[in-house]
Amino acid sequence: MSVPVLLDDLKARLDEFGSVAFLVTTNDDQSSHVVSAVVEIDGDALVVPVGRTTRANASRRPTVSVLWPPDPGGAFSLIVDGTATTSADDGPLHVIPKGAILHRMAGRTDEGPTCLPVSQPAV
Repeated sequence: MSVPVLLDDLKARLDEFGSVAFLVTTNDDQSSHVVSAVVEIDGDALVVPVGRTTRANASRRPTVSVLWPPDPGGAFSLIVDGTATTSADDGPLHVIPKGAILHRMAGRTDEGPTCLPVSQPAV
């Protein structure tokens, strides 16, 4: 079961989950590179300060994911997929969200959907 939520509502979701998340980029060998990060919102972009490896990965392969784990006992994590850009050699990444879901944690025994999409409105 899925319940659509507009990307316009993503800021409210981020307020729930907080600013600390994990940023996932792809290394040259196609393996995942996962780092913890503090995420801020600036207009429609997620702004993420990053190091050299993450910046290099995102410049070569700009499709990234940002993951907020649930609070202890929480039912859902938040996953945002987007496109990353940076305007300076040492500046933060700006991630433009393309889609997002609330993903139900494995092992939950209570009722509820496994994923809740956070998607753009139909045009």
